[in-house]
Amino acid sequence: MTEAGLDTTALQDVLVRELAARRQELVAIDPRLGAPADRLVAFVLDGGKRIRPRFLWLGWRAGQADADTGGTDGSGVLLLGAALELLQASALIHDDVIDRSDRRRGAPATHRALAADHADAGWVGDADHFGVSAAILLGDLALMWADDLFTAGALALGVVPQAAPVWAAMRTEVTAGQLLDLFTSTAATTDPAEQEADAMLVNRYKTAAYTVQRPLHLGAVAAGAPAETVHALLDFGSDIGVAFQLRDDELGVFGDPAVTGKPAGDDLVEGKRTVLLAVARAELAASPDRAAELEDLDRGVGSPAADVERLTAILTATSGPAQVERRISALVASGLGALDRTTPDGRPVVTVGVRSELEQLARRATARRA
Repeated sequence: MTEAGLDTTALQDVLVRELAARRQELVAIDPRLGAPADRLVAFVLDGGKRIRPRFLWLGWRAGQADADTGGTDGSGVLLLGAALELLQASALIHDDVIDRSDRRRGAPATHRALAADHADAGWVGDADHFGVSAAILLGDLALMWADDLFTAGALALGVVPQAAPVWAAMRTEVTAGQLLDLFTSTAATTDPAEQEADAMLVNRYKTAAYTVQRPLHLGAVAAGAPAETVHALLDFGSDIGVAFQLRDDELGVFGDPAVTGKPAGDDLVEGKRTVLLAVARAELAASPDRAAELEDLDRGVGSPAADVERLTAILTATSGPAQVERRISALVASGLGALDRTTPDGRPVVTVGVRSELEQLARRATARRA
């Protein structure tokens, strides 16, 4: 199956092959490691939209002079795509531990599943602590294997010096973004402007950089793209990545659990400080007659006993959702505008065919329902 230029079947084949080899390494150490390894392998293989490898692939295509006629062999790029999927698995497993999430992709989160394994087996000790501990280590393994696959792909393409700084930046940015998310969720400020600024900073690093911008960047440098193309892709990736996260925030409140695989209003219970929440608070704070709604919102967000229906109704009654929709539309338009740049001699920095595929993927990523 090929979507937005990427052969997802070929990518899946690479993941199956590489994960089987790494599972065997664990089992060779001790057969008891086979069961947790299977948890990680299943998590990587059975879910996800493969959005990061898709942007990687199009970044690589954008960097090729013959992009619109098929380009060159992409087997090394598939290894880089597999590395991105393992990086994503690591981030999600750790994120679910941090957020104490119960569900992911319609199934128990990894730490919950591992805790259930402990309880079902009748092992000694605390099942929940075991689940969290094992999940952290599996997330670490996913990150290590991601590094291995990145190195293999970059070596196959002969671009280690060019690609290594991009990979390093991406790993640092996503971890820094996660730390920022943790710190900003504990901030005592009730100033909506400060909350929005913090939310946008988290969006920029936790999501935009490693979901869209750096995968495009990695693909472009792997293809030896000229500076004009790289700069256009970075600007496009920044805007589309933030729009992607704004959509994610909207789904975290209003999404259908049957589609998203997570409980409705999960972000509200977790106390996630989003742009949606900040703009809604700003509107409520400016209206003295809505003080009770603001008080209910502030009391409920981040509380395990939150009345999700009440909080959702309060947000729905503000202009917050409409404002977020307008921002998403503006970011998509701005990002697509970056792809329309030309070189000093009048050539497009991104070929017509690749631009069309990037637009298609950007619109799908920012208009999704899951």
